[in-house]
Amino acid sequence: MRIIVIGAGEVGFNVARRLASENKDVVVIDLQSSALKRVSETLDVQTIKGSGSSPEVLKKAGIENADILLAVTDKDEINLLASFFANKISSDLIKLARVRNDDYISYSDMFQSGDLNIDTIINPDQEVVESILRLMSVPGAVEINEFVNGEVRLIGVKIPEASPLSGVLLKNIKDSLGDINVVVAALVREDRLIIPGGEDRIKEGDIVYFTCINKNQTTLLKSAGILTEPVHKVLIVGGGNVGYLLAQTLDNRKYHTRLLECNPDRCEFLSENLNRVIVLQGDGTDQELLKEENIGEMDMVISVTGDEEMNILTCLLAKKMGARKTITRINNFAYMPLIQPLGIDHLVCPRLSAINSILRFVRRGKVLSAVSIKGDEAEVLEAIAQEKSKIVGKPIMDLGLPKGSLILCFQRGDKVIIPTGMTVIEPQDRLLIISTRSTIPDIEEALTTTLEFF
Repeated sequence: MRIIVIGAGEVGFNVARRLASENKDVVVIDLQSSALKRVSETLDVQTIKGSGSSPEVLKKAGIENADILLAVTDKDEINLLASFFANKISSDLIKLARVRNDDYISYSDMFQSGDLNIDTIINPDQEVVESILRLMSVPGAVEINEFVNGEVRLIGVKIPEASPLSGVLLKNIKDSLGDINVVVAALVREDRLIIPGGEDRIKEGDIVYFTCINKNQTTLLKSAGILTEPVHKVLIVGGGNVGYLLAQTLDNRKYHTRLLECNPDRCEFLSENLNRVIVLQGDGTDQELLKEENIGEMDMVISVTGDEEMNILTCLLAKKMGARKTITRINNFAYMPLIQPLGIDHLVCPRLSAINSILRFVRRGKVLSAVSIKGDEAEVLEAIAQEKSKIVGKPIMDLGLPKGSLILCFQRGDKVIIPTGMTVIEPQDRLLIISTRSTIPDIEEALTTTLEFF
């Protein structure tokens, strides 16, 4: 598979890094020599200096024989123009373009036909807002992802002191959870990710990723001893694209929402375009202002400015002053491991959201969605079992799935099934599979071929 990545920023670099580690043929295009130097010195990929919106540069990159074009620069216009020329040169190419400008997003239907014919418009800001809304719906969770049209959730929770699940062997977990059908997809312990087996034991402080049917999540969390007090009072810090989109979404919901923005002109815009949200002018690190706004009574403080250091400081200050939960927006992947040890409850990352949107298109097999777990150490794939794939027709226990992978559940017709070792996958079953990064190629192979497994 040949993949052309336009843009060697954080999104382009990390997509290329992941794909190169899977031995895919990757070409990265960028105008900045420094960005390309980072790529060439770190990754086993081809680099080309030039504009991705140039048809000559695209031809030099081998666009005519490529399978996928990922236009992920920070410039919407470059991404759209690259998609235009790519469509003219190679109309069968799968094209994904990162687009953030609201004026363009409003006409996204036009981009997916005609001269552009883009397969997917990636809007990281909207993805981040959706992530925040999921976290607000279950404030006791560390991370929440949805699959099977929202019917199945993958919920990451930190096991608290005196949790009924602390010390429980996974093979005995049903004894603690009763009739709830649930699968433990992964454990994170001391910053190490584990795809567990029945003999693994849950410990206090573990982050446990549960797969469950949506309607069972409240019962599951109560059984795990996770407090899920609802969110009512919200403070959003930062009125840029993400803050505004989030405030718009909350505007007509039952939240008492305040939005703090330092730019007076932006405050005026926000005030004119929001109804129930109270817009305040000021700095998220101004302690006197935060006291005046009763920060200690806030159920959730969400800092989504474009300055990630400011976001981190704002959340730390809010937490110190009594706010119940905090969410920070970051873009630098290197900061991710630091967030929870600092005491911040949640993080959202537009660049990681963009990568998740891209992954399903670069996976072999009929993959519907893909989500990274713990950075990029593991991936959850939602895929359709094809009639001739070798994952079909045998009990799961006989498939010989590689260590580090697990079938979590599947949908057959309208029914979501938590499988056992004796369960047999049938064609058109909608599967949810977790896999460590190293075993992703093996899972792709299982989803696409009929050869004997391993």
